[in-house]
Amino acid sequence: MLSLNGTPFQPDTLQLTDIPGMQTGQAWVALVFCILYVISIVGNLSILALVVQEPALHQPMYYFLSMLSLNDLGVSFSTLPTVIATFCFNYHHVGFDACLVQMFFIHTFSFMESGILLAMSFDRFVAICDPLHYATVLTNSCILAMGLGILAKSFTTLLPFPFLVKRLPFCKGNVLHHSYCLHPDLMKVACGDTHINNIYGLFVVIFTYGIDSTFILLSYALILRTVLAIASWEQRLKALNTCISHICAVLAFYVPIIAVSMIHRFWKSAPPVVHVMMSNVYLFVPPMLNPIIYSVKTKEIRRGILKAFYKSQS
Repeated sequence: MLSLNGTPFQPDTLQLTDIPGMQTGQAWVALVFCILYVISIVGNLSILALVVQEPALHQPMYYFLSMLSLNDLGVSFSTLPTVIATFCFNYHHVGFDACLVQMFFIHTFSFMESGILLAMSFDRFVAICDPLHYATVLTNSCILAMGLGILAKSFTTLLPFPFLVKRLPFCKGNVLHHSYCLHPDLMKVACGDTHINNIYGLFVVIFTYGIDSTFILLSYALILRTVLAIASWEQRLKALNTCISHICAVLAFYVPIIAVSMIHRFWKSAPPVVHVMMSNVYLFVPPMLNPIIYSVKTKEIRRGILKAFYKSQS
């Protein structure tokens, strides 16, 4: 795209796209997205309400779960405006600056989720490997400091992205490949020298996902070593059962990320619909699954839901 004086420029608006090849089933796709949003928003709000209202849930594990629910709400609300506009109202345009803002928040909440999952693995590590000091290590001030640290780390590492994109001209069109704005997608339509963007993007991914996943694996290696040292098989299962929900949440978050990376690296000739669908799974599935996982696998959450249900019936 060229300005009046023949130099590349930034478009006023960018065009979002729906799922390739799904033009005849847009109503069904819109319905699926609406259901995902409802499950995610209602589920995570319910978790937050339960933790606030139930004194029995005022424990470090559930404070971290509250952080995860707040973050999942952030992910959902970051994508909701453009996704609903694209699929429900057939409106495919977003302002350039608004796109940068959405990109920043989507990536920030995504990186924060990785940090929260790491904090939750530390919680499980202390609870199983050093239970006598659990209450003294994970105090309210410590949990607050960890939450603020995760927020500060994600915010500061992602803050340069909008400015790095803003400096680039866009001469390859203004059509994006998703119904929301992502940094890799913007790089496909930008021209000029994008090496800084790509190098910094790789650094942020390694600094966040790489380090967080490494420490999560390390914490579970130590947990497994401690559990195997327990003589009673019943006590082993009881200890491991407290980690099941967190392990499922980690898998729900990291498996789609790994799948997207593998497809981009080793299956570049994949149909566009594959790339779009995997990106949607990466952003939409964890916020929807996490409340379900913790509601099904955590006895205290289940008990709180049933208590609230019977109270509403009475």
